[in-house]
Amino acid sequence: MAKNETRRALLADAGIAVLAREGSRGLTHRAIDVEADVPVGTTSNYFRSREALVTGLFERIGIRLAPTAEDLEIRAAEHPSRELFADYIRDIVRRLTTNREVTLALFELRLDAARRPELAASLAEWQRAGFAGDIAFNEAAGLPGGRHEVALFHYAIDGLVFDRLTSPIDPGTPTDEVVDALVAGLLPD
Repeated sequence: MAKNETRRALLADAGIAVLAREGSRGLTHRAIDVEADVPVGTTSNYFRSREALVTGLFERIGIRLAPTAEDLEIRAAEHPSRELFADYIRDIVRRLTTNREVTLALFELRLDAARRPELAASLAEWQRAGFAGDIAFNEAAGLPGGRHEVALFHYAIDGLVFDRLTSPIDPGTPTDEVVDALVAGLLPD
């Protein structure tokens, strides 16, 4: 595998763009080469197989959707509370909805993995690591809720973000208001 991490990130970003625009059927090594404006075969040098490509896309999506160190530092100074937890959730939803292309690509990959068992392992590993990280973060920050509540928020956020990025059932209700209602309903006092 090629070692130029800047080029690898450029190719993964191009793959995310293709995936969000064309869906999983349009995601080919050649389509990424065209999107990234690189010589034919470049993507194959960095991602030898579809599985390697999907794994690389999951990694890049995680990087692009991660909170900034500054955001985390600001919130780390606050007292743990339901309100702080709600603030974290609002930030997650904001990152997912403002990075529309990245989130759509993530949903496409999840659907593709549901249809293609050979890709499901990459998704499952990525999801388990993210979920474990979320639980550890919540516990280390002293935030309310445990594994069960974090899982419920994953389910709720995925549905909310999917709704907001596609065809909202209630576009008049502000997203932050929905998040606050979820926190009030899913977290014990």
